[in-house]
Amino acid sequence: MTRATVSVLAYEGMSAFETGIVTEVFGLPRPEFDVGWYELTVCAETPGAVRLVGGATLHTGHGLDAFAAAGTLIVPGVADVHADPSPALTDALRAAHRRGARIVSICSGAFALAGAGLLDGRRATTHWRYADLLARRHPAVRVDPDVLYVDDGDILTSAGSAAGLDLCVHLVRRDHGPTIANAVARRLVVPPHREGGQAQFIEAPVPGDPEDDRLAASMSWALANLSAPITVDRLARRAHMSARTYLRHFARATGTTPIRWLIDRRVQASLPLLETTTAPIEEVATTVGFETAVTFRHHFTAAMRTSPSAYRRAFTRPGGRHAHDPADPSGTT
Repeated sequence: MTRATVSVLAYEGMSAFETGIVTEVFGLPRPEFDVGWYELTVCAETPGAVRLVGGATLHTGHGLDAFAAAGTLIVPGVADVHADPSPALTDALRAAHRRGARIVSICSGAFALAGAGLLDGRRATTHWRYADLLARRHPAVRVDPDVLYVDDGDILTSAGSAAGLDLCVHLVRRDHGPTIANAVARRLVVPPHREGGQAQFIEAPVPGDPEDDRLAASMSWALANLSAPITVDRLARRAHMSARTYLRHFARATGTTPIRWLIDRRVQASLPLLETTTAPIEEVATTVGFETAVTFRHHFTAAMRTSPSAYRRAFTRPGGRHAHDPADPSGTT
C-alpha cells in the first residue's frame, strides 16, 4: 500500500471547507515539485449525493471500499459528536489500520477514530469545544486539548478545521521534506508552522481596549525591524506597557512568548534569502536579526528540521541558479 493515495470521507451536513482543506493540499496537481504527488479520492459511506451546509450537494461514486483502500485515510469531521460511528465505517477504519494505512482526523473526526477504538491508549486532540466530551465518551484516549495536532505515527489527529491545514502541511513535510512543505504553505498563504497551541483560540473575551492596538503596533514594528536588536523591554516601551503587562497581553494574544515569536519570524524571514540569493549564511543571519550564524543555525534547524545550507541546496539548480531565479525559465513562483 502506498501512502501517495489519499481518501477523504464526505458526510451529510458537512461544510465544504472541511473537504476543501484536504483537496487543496492533496488534490491539486503540483508538477513544479518534480515528485510523485498524491492521488486523492473523495468518498462517502454510501456512494451518491451528499448534502453540504448551505444547500449544496457533493456527488461521489466512491464508497467505503475505496475509502479504506487508500494509503492515507482522512476523516474531516462527524455529523454528530454524540453518536457512535456506523458499524460499516468502524469496520473500514479498522481494516485499513490493520493493513498499515495512515489514519487522520480533523476536528470532530476524532470521534470516529475513537469510536473505532483506534485511539485507545493514544494521545489525541480535537477541537477545544469537544475535548472534554471526547475524554468523557472515550476515557481510554489521552486527550490533549492544547495542541494544534498530534502526530502519533500511523494515527494523526488535529484540532478545529483550520488546524487541519497545519496537519495536512505536516503530512507533506513528513512525506516530502520541509522544502516542499514550505512551498505548499506559501501557495496556501499560511505559515509552514504555527507557534503555540489551540489554547490561543479558546473563547476568552479579548477586550477591545487601546492595549490591544498597542500590542499589534509593537509587533508590526518588530516585523519591520527584524535586523535590529529587539528585547521584551524594547517591545514593551513601543506598546507603552510595563514588561510584565506586555508579556501577559502577548501570551493571551498569540499563545507564545515575544522571544519565541521573534525567533520564528526571523527564521521565516530567512527563507526567501536562502531560496533566492547566494548571500553567505553569516550575512543572512545578521540580516534577519540573529547575532551570530551559530545562533541562526541552531534556531533554524530546530524549526525547519534541516540546516540553512541544506535548505538552500534544495532550491539551487544545476549551474548555480536558484529555483526562483528569473533567468531560469523552469523556475516557479
